[in-house]
Parts: sequence; structure tokens; C-alpha cells
Amino acid sequence: MTQAILQEKNVSTKGAALYMALELSNSNWKVGFGAGGKRGPRIRSVEAGDRADLMKEITTSKEKFGLPADAKVKSCYEAGRDGFWLHRYLESQGIENEVVDSSSIKVDRRARRAKNDTLDVGELLSMLMRRHDGGKNEYRVVRVPSVEQEDERRALRERERLMKEHTQHINSIRSMLVTQGVKLDKWDPHLDEDLDEIALWDESRLPENLTKQLRREWERLELVKKQAKEIDREIKDKVERQETPVARVMGILMMLVGIGPVSAGVLASEFFAWRKFTNPRQVGALAGMTGTPYSSGDMSREQGISKAGNWRVRRIMIELAWIWLRYQPDSHLSKWFAQRFANKGKRQRRIGIVALGRKLLVALWRYVDLGVIPEGAVMRGEDIRAA
Repeated sequence: MTQAILQEKNVSTKGAALYMALELSNSNWKVGFGAGGKRGPRIRSVEAGDRADLMKEITTSKEKFGLPADAKVKSCYEAGRDGFWLHRYLESQGIENEVVDSSSIKVDRRARRAKNDTLDVGELLSMLMRRHDGGKNEYRVVRVPSVEQEDERRALRERERLMKEHTQHINSIRSMLVTQGVKLDKWDPHLDEDLDEIALWDESRLPENLTKQLRREWERLELVKKQAKEIDREIKDKVERQETPVARVMGILMMLVGIGPVSAGVLASEFFAWRKFTNPRQVGALAGMTGTPYSSGDMSREQGISKAGNWRVRRIMIELAWIWLRYQPDSHLSKWFAQRFANKGKRQRRIGIVALGRKLLVALWRYVDLGVIPEGAVMRGEDIRAA
């Protein structure tokens, strides 16, 4: 009936699209629908993960808005805990979906503002419609990896978590001993064998329950170490066999002296093995290592790097910049740093190392994509002092 009324008023639905925004949560999803024009949005709730109910609501919304059954559906949702499976499902159903970078969404700066899922999904729907109407700066879109590309990142990310757990277990053991007045100036790799020999201030032994707790903590530490070693072996085997794009890029990066499997793995799995860059600024921006000037009236200052990109790459590049100075002292980048910052104070050197990290990241991108070796860099196998 609605479609007939629209046709009577000479309102064409040919080429019209249904817009859909989703606000995801653990129990329920808020779904907003719109089709442009003066009619307000249609907000519905579906059970989280209920794909059949979601598709039913899409069909019903097309009827409500007087759209043909084969009308295009354009949707979006914010990147978050649900990951990318929903994007892949929507794309498989012929729906044009975008995953939105949450930090790029503009918010009201008033101290107190109303906020709930209904308001949020309505605002996201409005931004989606404005974006497809020509407003390209409404939000930024997250680049979605394939299932294989996403899976390639898991090993190094798991290793990263294991290293954090490793440190936590060691700190926990140290803390429990400190409560008894026992300080470990140097970590004992065989501490579990020496627990019965530790003497307290009065030459007594450790209490029974504390000893048991320390042994359990030690067992968890050993399990973490074992799992980390297994991941390291898997990564090494993949690099040797060169079976995947990540392994091939890792092999290329590791040909440079100073770049090991961990830093090469992060750069390959997070950046170079699946993302395509067209200019150096894109490389620096995606790592959050570009400057953020602030200028208003007569006031002008630099706020530092944006930190809006991939924090794993940004962190590894800061570490790699220091390593580069040690193992590639004759490279053009190391000489640039020495000329600009070597004789400056600690603060200037910290600023300089970030700049070096950004320049090095761009140089590694050119090396991986274009085969341009960083100027003055030494490759593995060459006869050098730092090898």
C-alpha cells in the first residue's frame, strides 16, 4: 500500500537504498533504518547475533519505507568486541557495510549530554546517510582484513599477551617474597628448587601455604614460557618455509641487520603483508606517528604525534629506532639522528627517536614494497662489526 501511495504521488523509488546502522551490545542490538526524505528513522531491537531476525527487520523496513524488495542496503556499525564476523556476514548477503572507527565519530562537547543506544544508533544512521549523500568526512572506515589475514596476526598477539603474563608472574613471586623480607637482587631461574632453602629474618623457613602458593605461581610461569617457545618455533618454521604473505614479508625485513623475528612479525602482520599504501604520509598516519598542530588566532603550537593509529606498530618502531642506531650506525637515518639530536638533552632525544621511528617506518615500507634498501643500511651476511 505504501509503495502504491508513493507511485500515485509520482515519487520514484528506483535506485533508492535502505540505510541501516547497528549499535552492538552483548545482549541486544539496536538497529536503525532510514531511507532519506522527511520520514524519521525506524529503530528496532534484535537479539544479539540473531541473523534471521535482523534480515527479517530489513525486509520489513523496505516495506515500511516503500522500497522494492531488491533495493540496495547500506549499513555500518562501530568497530568493537564483535570484530569483523558481522561485516563478512552482511557482505555475503549483498549488503554494503562499513566498519566505523569509533574514535573518529564526532561527539557533543557539553559537560552533560543525553546518551543511550537509541540516540547513538540514530546519530550513526544520520552520519551514514550524510556520508552517502556526499559527506565523506562524517567518520573514518576501518580496513577489514580477510579471515586468513586476521588469523595471521593471532600468533604474535598471543605471544605479546604471554610476555605480559610472564612479567606479571615474576612480579607476583617477587612481591610475595618481599612481604617476608626476602628480596631477589637477581632473578633465580631455579627458584622453585631453592624455596626450601630460603631463610627469613629469624632464620626460619617460608610458611607452608606461602610455599605452596609460590610453587603454583612458578608452574604458571613455566607454562607461559613453554607456550611462548612453541609460538616462537611456529613463527620460525613459517619464515623458513615462506608459506604465507606474512612469512615472506618477515623474511624480507629480517634481511636487514637489527630487525629480528618479533619486530618483523609485527610490521608484517599488522602492516606490510596486507595493507597497501600510496604515499609516506599514509604510512605514518596509520601508525599514529604524524604531527598534530594546534593553531587558533595568534596561538600556534605542536601537540606531538596523534597516536591515532596502530599502537603495536608505533611501539615496535620506537624500540626499533633505538636498535637501528646501534646496529646500523653508518646508515643515512642514523647519521641524520646523530646530526640533529645526538648532542641534545634527554627530552630532545626522545622527540628525535619518534621522528627517527617514523622515517624508518617509511623507509621499511619502500624497502618491502619497492625493493629500495634504506640508504647506508647493512644486510645480513655482509662483513660488518655490528653483525
